[in-house]
Amino acid sequence: MGFGCNAAGVVGCRIISSPRERLMAILTNSFVPCNGRFPFLITIATIFIAGSIQGFGGSIVSTITVMFVILLGIFMTLVISKILSKTILKGLPSSFVLELPPYRKPQFGKILIRSIFDRTLFVLGRAICVAAPAGLVIWIFANVGINGESLLNIIANFLNPFASLMGLDGYILTAFIFGIPANEIVLPIILMCYLGNGSLVNLDDTFAIGNILVQNGWTILTAINVMIFTCLHFPCTTTLLTIKKETGKWKWTILSFVIPTVCGIILCMFTTFVYNIFITL
Repeated sequence: MGFGCNAAGVVGCRIISSPRERLMAILTNSFVPCNGRFPFLITIATIFIAGSIQGFGGSIVSTITVMFVILLGIFMTLVISKILSKTILKGLPSSFVLELPPYRKPQFGKILIRSIFDRTLFVLGRAICVAAPAGLVIWIFANVGINGESLLNIIANFLNPFASLMGLDGYILTAFIFGIPANEIVLPIILMCYLGNGSLVNLDDTFAIGNILVQNGWTILTAINVMIFTCLHFPCTTTLLTIKKETGKWKWTILSFVIPTVCGIILCMFTTFVYNIFITL
């Protein structure tokens, strides 16, 4: 379910009877990209992977690249689950017992109502509560400044040295931070920063997006690290609020924020280090 929406995936963990394994599933749910992250992954792969290879082979290679990022997320889910099971969530694994109940004709009305109110409206309500104030905050940071420089640019310049270690730039890292309300707005924030607009930019032309990114210093290394960090970074606010609701403790919510983010930072730094070694050879 996390491939559709990480918040819905967290809610879906209710079916796991073991509290220890339920927490493990909740903490690692955001390692798989949701629908909000897939368009960004596909756009970057299309521009920098498919665009560098002529013919139909480019589409195949870009598809394989996106699949590799997904498999990376699944692999990290297994690795972190193993680490958690040996540390803070140490314990004996539970056995899976499936008891088949007597077959009854489904009551479609009850199923529909329960799925809407227990799942859809629950997640959408939290998303709406987050999205409205988030849009206002982004607008303020983009339009209010000090000495003629917007607060968004000041933050980006401050983050730039650390972002460089990850093979990114300050604007990209700023976009991920301000994109915490919804992963869909990360790319519009990046474009807004590069173009100097005071509002979110949403371009449908992949070629135009590619030109803007390349003109602002994006390379194949930048694209790879952006794809890695898109898959491995903190969950959106809706997912974090859902984790708090499901676990009842801020401790697990903070861990669900920190664990994927640290993994993404380390992997981006590693790929940058390896890339720089090959460049100097």
